[in-house]
Amino acid sequence: MLRLHPYEYHMPSALDEALALLSIHGDDAMPIAGGTDLVPNMKHGLFTPGHLVALSRVREMRGITSTATEVRIGAAETLTSVAAHPEVLAAIPSLARAARLVSGPQLRRVGTIGGNVCLDTRCAYYNQTRFWRKALGYCLKKDGDVCHVVKGGTRCVAAHSADTPPVLSVLDAILEVAGEDGTRDVPIRQFFTSDGIWNRSTGRSELVVAIRVPRPPEGTQVAFQKLRPRQAIDFPLANLAVRVGRDGDGRVSDFRLVVSAMGSYPRHVGKVEETAVGNRLGSSVIEAVAEQAFRQCHPLANITVDLEWRRAMIPVLVRRALNEIATA
Repeated sequence: MLRLHPYEYHMPSALDEALALLSIHGDDAMPIAGGTDLVPNMKHGLFTPGHLVALSRVREMRGITSTATEVRIGAAETLTSVAAHPEVLAAIPSLARAARLVSGPQLRRVGTIGGNVCLDTRCAYYNQTRFWRKALGYCLKKDGDVCHVVKGGTRCVAAHSADTPPVLSVLDAILEVAGEDGTRDVPIRQFFTSDGIWNRSTGRSELVVAIRVPRPPEGTQVAFQKLRPRQAIDFPLANLAVRVGRDGDGRVSDFRLVVSAMGSYPRHVGKVEETAVGNRLGSSVIEAVAEQAFRQCHPLANITVDLEWRRAMIPVLVRRALNEIATA
């Protein structure tokens, strides 16, 4: 049986109180929302904080509201509430779909959208028991100095494995990040870094308070696709979001493609805009974009599934997403 280590559990009701607790206890404290990823990682000895600061009662981090220009989602809102909320379904249905495809229903009822955005990166050599990792000699991400994925590598390449960030990225979401010095806005495209150990540009004592998603312009559609071994529960082997805007003549005026679970952060696939913009979204354009995505996406062996098969599935997911938009 995997057991949790001793720790002190705090339940603040206000943001200032939560931030003060994180500041006071420093590196010995971690925030916890739903805990669906953090608690198993603690049982594996990946994190051993002496203090957990619960966020479920922090009022500033709850609620879903909307204006004429954006939808604001509190970071402590559960994935279930995001997936079912009328404003999210009406304005940004692709985000509702991504939230609905995270894990299984039991975990979505407690897991939060903020937790999904801040999900720890994953690796076949990291997400194991302490006994397993010790037998291998540990790794760069935890307790060791060797990368078992990239031989001789000096930088962790654990995979970003969250489902909502690709959609939030193509939608130009803004994260409200709070710390001791106040609250600041961080565009989600500037939030992630290439460091698999800590793939966020924010400090460890800072909190994502809310996510603001601009309403897409009229004529814009977004599709989300996820690859996993089973159609429930599993983390993605790959996922992607594509955004297509079209003018009054039906030609593509805006095109963005974000792929994730390939590396430590959601990656914007380049040059596909040049292929799509100015053309109608027909089979030749779809195939050209799919081929470009295949050429640019190179998954690493950080997930225990054949990486060549994962790469071969990228153009399949692109075709599915673009055909969904083209036939809508």
